[in-house]
Amino acid sequence: MMDEARYNQLVASVFKKMLAAADSIDPDILEAESTGDMLTLTARSREKCIVNTQRAVRQMWVAGKGQGIHFDYDEATGTWKDDKGRGLELYAFVADVVRDISDADFVYPS
Repeated sequence: MMDEARYNQLVASVFKKMLAAADSIDPDILEAESTGDMLTLTARSREKCIVNTQRAVRQMWVAGKGQGIHFDYDEATGTWKDDKGRGLELYAFVADVVRDISDADFVYPS
């Protein structure tokens, strides 16, 4: 299991990137709120996408599309992949959920 310092660094990067993507969307369409270990993206319809840390197991968890998905960091590829091997990637999954709930493109900064 990765050490806590590395995990904290990765989590900070995820939240920073997601907040930057949310900031490019009109807040009347999508609001972003970060509180500690959770990022909540709320659409005008009040539907939500929630990104949360799972510190004990060094995962990220996303609630959206009526499901909760856990993501593990893959050092070899530098990506967060779902822990069930379904081929889901954290950033792409969150972008899909945001598009579903808000009809807005969730574009991450380069």
